[in-house]
Amino acid sequence: MIPFTTALLVLALSCQSLPPDSGSQTEPESDKGQASVYTTNTATLRFQESQLPVNEPAAGDAFNVTLTGKTFQTVEGFGLAITQASCYNLLQMPEEDRQKFLEEVFSRSKGLGSSLVRVCIGGSDFSLDEFTWCDQPGMENFAIHPLDKQYLFPILDQIYAINPAVKIIASPWSCPRWMKMGEDGSLPYDKWTGGRLNPLRYQDYAQYFVKWIQAMEGRGYHIHAVTLQNEPLNRGNSMSLYMPWEDQLDFIKTAVGPAFREAGIKARILLFDHNYNYDNMSSQYDYPLHIYDDADASQYVAGSAWHNYGGNVTTLDRIAQKAPEKEIYFTEASIGTWNYDYEKCIINDFRDIFLGTLARGGKGVTLWNLMLDDKRSPYRPGGCSTCFGAVTISSSSYSYNTVSRNTHYYQVAHCSKVLQPGAVRLETKGYQARGLTYQVYRNPDGSYAALLLNENKVEAKLNLVSGRSSVTCKVPPMALQSVMWND
Repeated sequence: MIPFTTALLVLALSCQSLPPDSGSQTEPESDKGQASVYTTNTATLRFQESQLPVNEPAAGDAFNVTLTGKTFQTVEGFGLAITQASCYNLLQMPEEDRQKFLEEVFSRSKGLGSSLVRVCIGGSDFSLDEFTWCDQPGMENFAIHPLDKQYLFPILDQIYAINPAVKIIASPWSCPRWMKMGEDGSLPYDKWTGGRLNPLRYQDYAQYFVKWIQAMEGRGYHIHAVTLQNEPLNRGNSMSLYMPWEDQLDFIKTAVGPAFREAGIKARILLFDHNYNYDNMSSQYDYPLHIYDDADASQYVAGSAWHNYGGNVTTLDRIAQKAPEKEIYFTEASIGTWNYDYEKCIINDFRDIFLGTLARGGKGVTLWNLMLDDKRSPYRPGGCSTCFGAVTISSSSYSYNTVSRNTHYYQVAHCSKVLQPGAVRLETKGYQARGLTYQVYRNPDGSYAALLLNENKVEAKLNLVSGRSSVTCKVPPMALQSVMWND
């Protein structure tokens, strides 16, 4: 562990070209310019920047990867969850260090340019208390909660001053308790954990979403999308609400969909927000497809959101096939004491969460918890006490200015740095090899970008051809690489 300010210096130095025997791809300058390359591997490279020449294409080269002219989805962005726990830790940092760190993550010119974040609507298992913005019965009691004023707003204000284009996906962990009933319909149900949304409170809860979005957007925060319940099949989280697809369907078409339309709310509604395996509940398989099949509900719905705590990304094949017009987002994954192995996580998560989601039409990825401390806190009783943040900050040494970056940080970095919001995925043809995965994009400014993954224990070579230009990449063994160039 090193002081935060020293860490920034080390990161800056690590972004310089390595000597030829260290894996650098630096080449002599080309008349057509240079491509920016970023490499992370399972050994020593951590988001290392280098340069490659942009050359004339060599027709007939066996390593050529060319574009067909066919396009797929546009991409909104990549980022991390701005939980209250993350905000708490960020606010313990010296102001200058916090500004530098947030610029490193969110600035398009000085840093990674992360453009998509997830925010909790009310409390979560990573907040300082359980709460909503209307804990007293009656929507006349709706008001911004003091804990969000104290922790969330100062950090969002700082982020938006750095990057006004950041978009938020927001999710509630629970409705207000006075809107709940027991799963058998019993009342009262005055618990944060479990329960079900009372149909008699559908209109109230729809207005809760409307008022929350209006309040946030009134402060200048762009609410890109909301999910109607985080992990709707998880009854046991510290804050939770059981919302099977039948409930979500009825809530959308009878309450929240019409309420959004009447209020002019532009935020997208995303379904589900839970695991690929539907928590092994057979009655809940194809959760979003059931709602898409109801025209009255589907008209209000933009797409679905997914987590990976159970099942496999191949679940999205069926979702994309059955509803190709609907959007797909990946909204939560965690690393922690139960699964964290740097060498495995850096490769596997990039393959499955990022490339896997994007290959199936995914428009964005957010991962869980931007920052936790070295005690994996703060977290709520009954929440995750074993989770790591994308960044770990020391709570003791150097007064919250010592940070270490974990795999989730580097994966978001690789995508955010080269893919601008609005980038379009392009179909490719040409060279393929076992263990080598790649995707090519066109950015709104006309530049090209590629995401590469080499799972082999030997270097992989390919030529990225974008019409008049070609970039020859040599991806180190067991490495992810992102590339950006102009044609």
